[in-house]
Amino acid sequence: MSSEEPTVPIVCTDCETETRVPLSDVADALSRHNEGTHDGEEVAEVAPGLKDRLADLVADDLGLLDGE
Repeated sequence: MSSEEPTVPIVCTDCETETRVPLSDVADALSRHNEGTHDGEEVAEVAPGLKDRLADLVADDLGLLDGE
């Protein structure tokens, strides 16, 4: 793993925690936390602000926001 790999904020509102994990580890980290701490319920997630921003970038890139 490169030491310059981007990290992603992961938040868990039930545990009141936030951490950053390498991009390549996001899915495993979320699964591990939710399975081990919340009986598989999807409580921990990528920070909502980042998810919203990424969705906007993808929609813009695909031209879905043209004409608004």
